[in-house]
Amino acid sequence: MTPVPEMTDEQRKAALEKAAKARHERAELLHALKHREITLAEALDDPRAERVKVETLIRALPGYGANKAVRLMSDLGIAPSRRIKGLGVRQRRALLEAVGKAAR
Repeated sequence: MTPVPEMTDEQRKAALEKAAKARHERAELLHALKHREITLAEALDDPRAERVKVETLIRALPGYGANKAVRLMSDLGIAPSRRIKGLGVRQRRALLEAVGKAAR
């Protein structure tokens, strides 16, 4: 097991600021998706979404709650722990098709 590196106070502060900025950017992305400012396809291609869990992204869609998101992921064969960056091409396509059909 790799030991945790020793950090100076300045390095620690910089790391905390970087993490806070990343969380804020992800929150902005989810807010834009929730308020239909961007589409699911745009959100999936956004680099800010790479570390977001698929379930969290689905739940940000209008009309999707926890149960519907979990059911959709199960139907598509997407693991609960999967993040956007880890989705395969077929899983992405299936997700877009499933959400597109639901929107009609």
